[in-house]
Amino acid sequence: MNIKMIAAASALALMAGTAGAETVLRASTFLPPNHTWNHAIEEWGQELTEKSGGELRVEIYPAGQLGPPPRQFDLVTSGAAEMAVILHGATPGRFAMTELAGLPLVTPSAGNTSQIMSRRLTEIAPDFLAEEHPGTKILWMAVTPPLKFHLADTDPTDPAALEGKRIRYAGTVWQQIIEAMGASPVPVPPAEAADAMSKGVVDGATFPYEATQSFDLAPVTKFSMEPGIASATFALVMSQSFFDGLSPELQAIIDETTGPERADWYGAKWDEGEAAGRQYMVDGGVTIVTLDPAQVDELRAEYAPIVEGAIAAVAGGGKPAQEFVDAYTQ
Repeated sequence: MNIKMIAAASALALMAGTAGAETVLRASTFLPPNHTWNHAIEEWGQELTEKSGGELRVEIYPAGQLGPPPRQFDLVTSGAAEMAVILHGATPGRFAMTELAGLPLVTPSAGNTSQIMSRRLTEIAPDFLAEEHPGTKILWMAVTPPLKFHLADTDPTDPAALEGKRIRYAGTVWQQIIEAMGASPVPVPPAEAADAMSKGVVDGATFPYEATQSFDLAPVTKFSMEPGIASATFALVMSQSFFDGLSPELQAIIDETTGPERADWYGAKWDEGEAAGRQYMVDGGVTIVTLDPAQVDELRAEYAPIVEGAIAAVAGGGKPAQEFVDAYTQ
């Protein structure tokens, strides 16, 4: 009897230990805790935990706790984190084909919202972008709402008015965009943009509307120009070896909750923030100037050498650059 009781107790203990087992997924981001990426990963992580019966749990390490933006991809491939948010532009040239989705006025024919662009980029990622993300599984891609020009005093009703102006920028593509308009690109940290505009160090800055609210640009801005010109690309990637080590059941849960549908969901969140940021600017007295189609076509012609040069450079490396752009913009 005692032996049976001991055996039963041992079996119960073993079952309890098995039921209580969990796998922790460390998710690294370089973004502040209140950023949309962190909120989205937290929400998705709760879904994973519920669907897996507690076997999967996500721990988020925000604000670059595990490493700066250029190291996020390597954190995953080295095993320092199971997942990470990658800003492709943080390591120029490393994700050369992916970055083509951020060229000026290069967007899907369906529209230039983050929801549409993020979904489309995720849909074509397996065919075109897997080689640029070796050792990882792309969970979903994200494309920012296109960045706009925000100007202290310059009315951009005629975009030629930007000629000779000093514009805050970040990234090689935006440097070329500003130069193509006859303006001077000035590197200013995002958090210092409002101060630089108020002091006349720069005449304007480039941000999506969402960021204008974060950096409080409305008080120093008189005009914002639409449409947005160019975006930045992100991805949430997972260690492929980690994924391969999970049970088929857990792999299925991750597959079911990521991919194009999740990118669509995430992009919609960014679009909501963009709409709120635009309203913040309007409420702050900023005049929104919307270019007409003919003016946009003129800008597209001005930016054509930038687009063609970027595509040629990637194609020169043996990658199907034009095929990728065609697939993304169809």
